[in-house]
Amino acid sequence: MENHMFHNELHTDKPFPLAMAQEGEQVKIQLLRGSKGLEKRVTTLGLNVGSDLLVSQRKGQDMVVIRGETRLALGVGVAQKIMVIRQ
Repeated sequence: MENHMFHNELHTDKPFPLAMAQEGEQVKIQLLRGSKGLEKRVTTLGLNVGSDLLVSQRKGQDMVVIRGETRLALGVGVAQKIMVIRQ
């Protein structure tokens, strides 16, 4: 029973920066922080609020995420501004 409670704590609804997600984690975008220009750039890439992502790779602070059939490489600056929750 205790293990189940710990599992629920890992799947909290509190948003955190995508940059903190671990390789192999599935997350959902909750909000985009930053300028309208940044918001437009990431939504053009298909990274919209409500999108499900899989963190495919981590290379240093940069990462590759998968959304559907699309793989995207993101730098830490952008990944810090995409707020997500764990799935």
